[in-house]
Amino acid sequence: MGLFGNKSEGGFMDVIRCDEQEYLVHKWTPSGGANSTKKENAIRYGSSLRVKDGELAVFVYQQKDGSLQDFIEGPYDQTIKTANFPILTSIVGSAFGGSSPFQAEIYFINLSGNVQIKFGIPYFDIYDPRYIDLGVPCTVRGTLTFNITDYKNFIKLNRLINFELDDFKNQIKDFFIRKTKSVVLNVPQEANIPVMQIERKIDEISEIIQSKLKANMQDDFGVNLKRIDIGTIELDKEHPHYQQLKKATADQQTKISEKKTDIELENLEESMRIQRKDMELGVEGKNFAVHQLNKQSDVLKTAAENLGEMGNVNLGGGGGLNPIGLMTGMAIGGAMGNQMGGMMNNINNTPPPPPISTYHVALNGQQLGQFSLEQLKQSAQNGQFTKQHHVWKEGMAGWDLASNVAELASIFTVVPPPPPPTI
Repeated sequence: MGLFGNKSEGGFMDVIRCDEQEYLVHKWTPSGGANSTKKENAIRYGSSLRVKDGELAVFVYQQKDGSLQDFIEGPYDQTIKTANFPILTSIVGSAFGGSSPFQAEIYFINLSGNVQIKFGIPYFDIYDPRYIDLGVPCTVRGTLTFNITDYKNFIKLNRLINFELDDFKNQIKDFFIRKTKSVVLNVPQEANIPVMQIERKIDEISEIIQSKLKANMQDDFGVNLKRIDIGTIELDKEHPHYQQLKKATADQQTKISEKKTDIELENLEESMRIQRKDMELGVEGKNFAVHQLNKQSDVLKTAAENLGEMGNVNLGGGGGLNPIGLMTGMAIGGAMGNQMGGMMNNINNTPPPPPISTYHVALNGQQLGQFSLEQLKQSAQNGQFTKQHHVWKEGMAGWDLASNVAELASIFTVVPPPPPPTI
């Protein structure tokens, strides 16, 4: 035996470290081999341990009552001492004196690296809840990324000995594909995303998948599902069900558009009707003032006739005048005349109303109207009458866009915002 002993028996003051470039779990052996023996697991107390930043060294002590573990998280570069290894303290004891080896398996776990897995889900039928008989073939492709954040849970759920990353990735991939397929199948119903729009919703669906599977990945594999990147969601556009669903969706959109137009037409007609009624009430108000004048004129006329009779007196077969009655009649008559004159002046001083321009409006092949400028202005403020509507009035050669009619330009200049909500 050489001076420093057989390397396969644990060596003399080993340097324990991981030199792998890409790994998730790496088992350290003195000989650097993939497998280890009991003799190789004999670690010299006082050997140097080097753990890089983003690494974790796990010391596993195989005891009769089960495995015990010490965790050393990097960065760390010191000799192995019981002060830093709580479990080792109870195993080594003073009897070893720092010279004898102790039995331990050492694993390095990559905490800073991200593991990516590309996945592709073969075509499966997806259904729009409105047309449950039309299953459209769909495929999903993308990439999932995971890392280790809770290393104790990861070690609890996975055997570190003989750990193979490719096998581990295949387990996760199979699980992920099965779960993702289930999530995508339920997206139209749960997320209210129509099948015909699903190809454009990859970011939204990626977030849905991640939120639903994140806890499963942690519970079943001990890894953190860092992100989901769906590259494409593709529907089989040659499939007859896709063609049927496309036509049915287009027909439904047409019906919705027509219904919306009908509602807009009804709202416009109702708005115009209210405005016409307001104008009629305004005219009736003016007529009511004239009617009052007529009534007051009749009253004053009757009063004047009665006062005129006060100027007559019966002189016994001969005509005569009553001076007092005549003077009284003249005084009161003058007052009534002034009142009548004032009322007439009020009416006469009111300028005649300007001529009213009225327009016909074309909407969906129908001719509406006639509407005044004030009515059109109110409709423009409500968003029901726009520059793109065609209009016509007497004197115009033909129908034209409202934006081309100079008289209508002012009603589009300032359109107030919608009123604040009622509190």
